[in-house]
Amino acid sequence: MTKTLTDLTGTYTLDAGHSRLGFVARHAMVTKVRGAFNEFDGTATIDGDDLSKSSVNVTIQSASIDTRNEQRDGHLRSNDFLSPEEYPTITFVSTGVTKTGDASVEITGDLTVRGVTKSVTIPFDYEGAAVDPFGNERVGFEGSVVISRKEFGVEWNAPLEAGGVLVSDKVTLEFEISAIKNA
Repeated sequence: MTKTLTDLTGTYTLDAGHSRLGFVARHAMVTKVRGAFNEFDGTATIDGDDLSKSSVNVTIQSASIDTRNEQRDGHLRSNDFLSPEEYPTITFVSTGVTKTGDASVEITGDLTVRGVTKSVTIPFDYEGAAVDPFGNERVGFEGSVVISRKEFGVEWNAPLEAGGVLVSDKVTLEFEISAIKNA
């Protein structure tokens, strides 16, 4: 039997080992660079009877940024970008959950990057539920949203000779979530 959103009532813990909190930005106006944050934790409380009473809280360690390029990652950890010494975490705290379809929701919340908080709405698709070989009830959700990094005080850039800039202002945040229901 396939579980629907209304069957998911409970509190869940994000499984960082089986989830991805990633991002995509344009580089030199010609290609995309992808990366992810390797250290994060979070919880989701789902009220299947009234999804508007659900909530999500996520904390990301900003120094865990990983684009598979040590030099670039070092620059992203500098004051030009995330400045993890001063701003060690990126947080998301939901302010509302709205059901948008049989297997979809929009989660609105406060995203804080470099001490700047902005409201964002992220559409998510429910990918399903399963009991893993260890007896854990798991749920999966995927979503993405485009943000302006400048709105969060991440303004560094370099002009290109042919026009344009080295790093796009628009960044797509990508969420591939596996969460385990708490006992």
